Amino acid sequence: MSELPDAYDADRPLMLRCACGADHAPGDHAAADEQALSRNFMEAALVKALFPVESVRRGFLKAVGAGTARAAIASVLPVSALQAMAQDRGPLEKKDLKIGFIAIACASPLIMADPLGFYRKEGLNVQLMKTAGWALIRDKMINKEHDASHFLSPMPLAMSMGLGSSQVPMNVASIQNTNGQAITLHVKHKDRRDPKAWKGFRFAVPFEYSMHNFLLRYYLAEHGVNPDTDVQIRVTPPPEMVANLRAGNIDGFLGPDPFNQRAVYDEVGFIHILSKEIWDGHPCCAFGVGDEFVRQNPNTFAALYRAILTASYMASMPRDRELIAKVIAPPQYLNQPETVLQQVLTGRFADGLGNIRNVPDRANFDPVPWQSMAVWMLTQMKRWGYVKGDVNYRQIAEKVFLLTDAKAAMAQAGFRPPEGAYRKFKVMGKEFDPARPEEYVRSFAIGKAGAA
Repeated sequence: MSELPDAYDADRPLMLRCACGADHAPGDHAAADEQALSRNFMEAALVKALFPVESVRRGFLKAVGAGTARAAIASVLPVSALQAMAQDRGPLEKKDLKIGFIAIACASPLIMADPLGFYRKEGLNVQLMKTAGWALIRDKMINKEHDASHFLSPMPLAMSMGLGSSQVPMNVASIQNTNGQAITLHVKHKDRRDPKAWKGFRFAVPFEYSMHNFLLRYYLAEHGVNPDTDVQIRVTPPPEMVANLRAGNIDGFLGPDPFNQRAVYDEVGFIHILSKEIWDGHPCCAFGVGDEFVRQNPNTFAALYRAILTASYMASMPRDRELIAKVIAPPQYLNQPETVLQQVLTGRFADGLGNIRNVPDRANFDPVPWQSMAVWMLTQMKRWGYVKGDVNYRQIAEKVFLLTDAKAAMAQAGFRPPEGAYRKFKVMGKEFDPARPEEYVRSFAIGKAGAA
């Protein structure tokens, strides 16, 4: 790729905007933020280690502000990478990397880091490997054909436990996206909006170990529909979901965007409910690496992490979503109409029912890998019989989701990490207490664990 240009086109400057919203010259606000950070030498030193390229560092600080930068960095850095970052920037152990991805909007940070030059500015030559399905993503990571990968966030948990594959320790370095999914039904079902009328339906999800599968099962069960006996749930690669809906092979899917919006665009489906209406702020996809890669390539991982973190926080700024839609639309990335991606990322969209909806956080990009999210995923694996017997929820969550070690290391370095690792949240109005996972599993009327 060529050097990052000063502008993507004449009408839309290619830069991270000032978080204050003021129209001042590039770098002015960032300079003030960087000076404020310098009051604490350790904070300033680590920010510069994270973003050694000055223009990228200033862009990041402009986008999020100094306070957010402190909290964000403190909450997501793996301790193994921190050791490399805290020193002078070390030589990269490996510059040529292959990163797997599925062509969905969830991977926006990982993808946009390529055309926007974030990898290159870290000295990395990244080849993004478009991959057909999640089983292949898993296998290529196990076989070390890919150095790092876009994952469904439950996949590293399953792989680390040896569920569905050989046991290989994997880590969630950051969450790629939150929200951003939907239940989409065939247009012939516009008069069957009550889930109780869905018995006999055939649904698609992208993978068994996916938030899509777990959220669909949760939603159905809360409406009295047993996902194992009353409907069929089929694993279908996301790019094939709309074609299967059109052909009548499935009645609907809980899948990633842009395919929910693409079904509306192609007039074959309508959006029944957004996933954020089931669990607002739920994780979906993740950026993951194996234990061995981090141990053998700490400087490379640190550089890769800087690029992903920069992209994640740019993606989190709503005012840059149209630009992101433009750069990820081409064939080598998502290969989708730009207007479809704009509807997904801006949250102003047609729902296929004659409405134009405005949901700015339909898709969001919060990289913090909260361990309570991992515990919830494990409860659903237990609930539906994917894992049997006793589950050490905390041990697995803390091993795979790299938050606890990061918080301890950042505190030792004088940073103020975000509070807690086990944040509570609600799914369809029911609070999840990560301190009581077994009680939660057994509280459901429908499921394979406890009352069934």
